[in-house]
Amino acid sequence: MPKEKGEKVVATNRKARHDYTIIETLECGIVLWGTEVKSLREGRASLVDGYAFFEGGQAYLDAVHIPEYHQGTWNNHSPRRKRKLLMHKREIAKWSGKVKEGGYTLVPLQLYFKDGRAKVELALAKGKKEYDKRHALRERQDTREAARAMAGRNRLGD
Repeated sequence: MPKEKGEKVVATNRKARHDYTIIETLECGIVLWGTEVKSLREGRASLVDGYAFFEGGQAYLDAVHIPEYHQGTWNNHSPRRKRKLLMHKREIAKWSGKVKEGGYTLVPLQLYFKDGRAKVELALAKGKKEYDKRHALRERQDTREAARAMAGRNRLGD
């Protein structure tokens, strides 16, 4: 069987960019069972409630929903189990220090296959306040209106 090339996105967490200010991102591997990989290859996963944490010098991803493989048997995986992340020791030390400082959290942004291997894009993020979310929405809306006005003006000038 030929090796897979390129990226295939399985799930994205669009709400994370709305709820958090992304400070830094990192691509890490994820330890999965066979039925989880098969379920992911079908494109079934949800990162909505997912988060990562450090425990015993290791990084773990929790509350990510990968549904049971429909053709699996009695040894199927549980959908929301704790999964180990594959990170370098220096990355774990750096990011765990920032999380321990306070105010930072680890949020999964994307779950995808890269050259046949399952990867997670993890973000070091800081939670936004409600007024920050409203401000960001207002800025986006203002730039959209300005672009629309400029496009209308350019059309009239032709």
